[in-house]
Amino acid sequence: MSRRVAQRRLSAVRGAMGSVAALAAGLVLVTGAAGTATAIPADGGPRATAGCGSDQEAKQPSAAAAAAGRAATAEPPAAATGTAAEKISYSLPSQLPIGMWSRSGVTLRTPVTKGTVRLDVRSRGFGTDSLAVQRYVPKTHKWTDLKSSSTGSDTHGVFTFPVTAGASAAHPHSVALRIQDLDRPGTLTVTASVDDGKGRTYRAPARTAATTRPDVSVSGWRSGDRLNRGGAPGAPFTVTVKNTTDRPYPALYASYFAYGAGKSHALAPKDLVLQQYRPGHGWERVPLVAGGCDPGMSAALLPVVKGPLEPGATASYRLRIAVAGSAPRDVSQADAGVTVGNGDLSFFHQDLPFAIR
Repeated sequence: MSRRVAQRRLSAVRGAMGSVAALAAGLVLVTGAAGTATAIPADGGPRATAGCGSDQEAKQPSAAAAAAGRAATAEPPAAATGTAAEKISYSLPSQLPIGMWSRSGVTLRTPVTKGTVRLDVRSRGFGTDSLAVQRYVPKTHKWTDLKSSSTGSDTHGVFTFPVTAGASAAHPHSVALRIQDLDRPGTLTVTASVDDGKGRTYRAPARTAATTRPDVSVSGWRSGDRLNRGGAPGAPFTVTVKNTTDRPYPALYASYFAYGAGKSHALAPKDLVLQQYRPGHGWERVPLVAGGCDPGMSAALLPVVKGPLEPGATASYRLRIAVAGSAPRDVSQADAGVTVGNGDLSFFHQDLPFAIR
């Protein structure tokens, strides 16, 4: 994953969540989330860049899972799309679930000598600067970012890449692409064109897709709750995730974060007790991990589903929090909350602050 894409991902998350929450949530920039139902590693394999309060070790995929993902997608097929009469064709699924890579592609049926493929993207509901678009390079077995240029409009983006191909109707040339929205739901329309390097430009029919994400809700949390040092846990609350998209979410995760500071002290992981209820196991303590550059903490919640979260399926995380007797006396408020995401991107955040007495 390039630095430019990483910066887009972090800025998109911060824009949706707020900078303080984004840091405290322990968000992780792990390369490559899902394509259709499997991972598509960028640049050949998973890597992680830790943020403040990072719980990357808890969420980073296992070596076996990463190897399976690489084997499945190391050389993605660039299937032909469109009709024989089209000089250039472009494919795009009807839904682009946030937090997942969605496969698209360009097919050429005309000779191109040192030409340029151009994707004009127009969006509604979010800015095109929050889009990441990549193409697969068979020679290097890597995904690479498409060159982007500003149009002066937040909702009109242009992405390009060079191409040379001796294509024809009988022998089409296809290029595998993938696209991801890093911000929020909306719609986008993509018009693909190619300059054949000899002064001719051909355009493909426009394609429109909806950017979507699962529905997430938090129930049972009492606003303004007050917890006693060394006292009983607060009332249980539940984070419910329903996959309302048309694609399985293979790397669903949920995390909890907290931060609290007084005049002289700050909350540490030992000062809070986070528990999660799992059928057959009862209430289990979930370890909180200190942040990297803030006196905050975060925890990856225990998985509640086996395998991907299928379309229409629901995942529920039942939690409760208590304040240990060790909590410093000068800390009377805690900023806390939950995030839910897939792979390397959070698509939901809710603050759950509480008072300490």
